[in-house]
Amino acid sequence: MRVYNFSAGPSMLPEAVLTKAQTDMLDYEGSGMSVLEMSHRAKCYDAIIKEAEALLRELMNIPDNYKVLFVQGGASQQFACAALNLHKTGKADYIVTGNFASLAAKEGARLTNARIVASSEEKTYTYIPKVTKADFDPEADFVHITFNNTIFGTKYNYIPDTGDVPLVADMSSMILSEPVDVTKFGVIYAGAQKNIGPAGVTVVIVRDDLLDRFTPDCPTMLKWKTQADKDSLYNTPPCYSIYISMLVFRWIKSLGGVNAIYELNKKKAQMLYDYIDSTDFYTNSVVKEDRSLMNVPFVTGNEELDAKFVKEAAANGLVSLKGHRLVGGMRASIYNAMPIAGVEKLIAFMKQFEAENK
Repeated sequence: MRVYNFSAGPSMLPEAVLTKAQTDMLDYEGSGMSVLEMSHRAKCYDAIIKEAEALLRELMNIPDNYKVLFVQGGASQQFACAALNLHKTGKADYIVTGNFASLAAKEGARLTNARIVASSEEKTYTYIPKVTKADFDPEADFVHITFNNTIFGTKYNYIPDTGDVPLVADMSSMILSEPVDVTKFGVIYAGAQKNIGPAGVTVVIVRDDLLDRFTPDCPTMLKWKTQADKDSLYNTPPCYSIYISMLVFRWIKSLGGVNAIYELNKKKAQMLYDYIDSTDFYTNSVVKEDRSLMNVPFVTGNEELDAKFVKEAAANGLVSLKGHRLVGGMRASIYNAMPIAGVEKLIAFMKQFEAENK
């Protein structure tokens, strides 16, 4: 029996996608082979990667003056890639709203003159700082933000106005979960293993005019232009991860696209937050207007009870609910693939656990 997997990543995949992949495993559409065995230069694979890009462009309404890249190395590698590929003055601005935003700034500081414009660290990253265009250095090569923070459960409810400075956003844990105006960003990147597909591929969406700003010593494989010029086929890409991502894109389209899935995500999150707010047994400390739709941390206030909750939840088919070590307690990651039934079952268990342990 399949469980409801609330892991922050790698996360659950849509069952329809897994079923289709299972059907295709030994023979993909009459090719006589699995996608796992297929050459990335084969015509049948070329159709896969082209469909993946076309679907993503359609779902996110990506303009023609943006390149879509499928690369390896995870979102964390893009912390360095931003500084290496967007070099002009050697200065960059960062907003630090959580663990990965902090890691991005630290990596950037190794390669450029990184300035932290705003941070919510003083309040344990429980809110998103409000900034204006005047807060940014107009000579900065870019401004970097982490749009959704998986560990602390916060999300930007606005897009910072950075003027003419390119805005770079790590959207790993919220991409395709809600509509986003791509034209407000110079670069968007996202690791796949939360809302796109399995670990192994990272999506980079970069505006054309930014592709020639790489540093002279930027490694070939970290240069966005390298992959842009070769349609993500400069070297062997993570073929199977891209294939599964394509199936996920098909699935999202079949549900009505990003707008439709956004409505489902709002409903799931509201159900869970409403219950947490209705009781004094569980607590979520995030400022309400900055709460994530994807990652919902909560605690009982008692570490022993928290551990008991996680153990008993797993026994009831609700797995990977243990909170990150930086926060403790519990965390429910309710990405696109989590059905409403999974959230309903979690809330029912939370009510039962409260009744038995209050």
